[in-house]
Amino acid sequence: MTYELTADEVHRLRGLLAEDDIRKTKVLYSQLMDAGRIDDLAELFTADAVCVFGRFGEWHGREEIRTNLAAVDRDHHHSLPFHAMHATTDHWVELTGPDTAIGRSYLIDLITGKPADDQPIVILGTYDETYRKVDDSWLIERCVLHFLWPERQMADDLTETLISKRRE
Repeated sequence: MTYELTADEVHRLRGLLAEDDIRKTKVLYSQLMDAGRIDDLAELFTADAVCVFGRFGEWHGREEIRTNLAAVDRDHHHSLPFHAMHATTDHWVELTGPDTAIGRSYLIDLITGKPADDQPIVILGTYDETYRKVDDSWLIERCVLHFLWPERQMADDLTETLISKRRE
């Protein structure tokens, strides 16, 4: 017996494949950041991307993002691969169009160079992001990091922006 997919099922499967591609982009973000592969990391952003990273500033365009990520790697991670580990979890993704999506993930930022009896968690936060498909690849168009612990530092509440984009 053959099983034919309905048009709705095919549409849903295409959506799930896109969501999986977006999640892969986010996983690569953490993997490349932690490995210190900043040039490869910068390529996960659109050319006109914006990053809003609280005390680290607001960065515009891939080249500024590359420059500032390299500075963070040098100044905070000591350019040592996996000195920090950005565990991103609970990644919610929703397609807002054929080539656009929104998402949120949680960040648990750990420092591996601390003694075993020290607290390795240095940041808890959330990433709110918009994604755009460019040349068959899902890239990060806007990334806002809300710092929740140990110091609360939130950008303008993107939660409402995420909700309003779902309604469009």
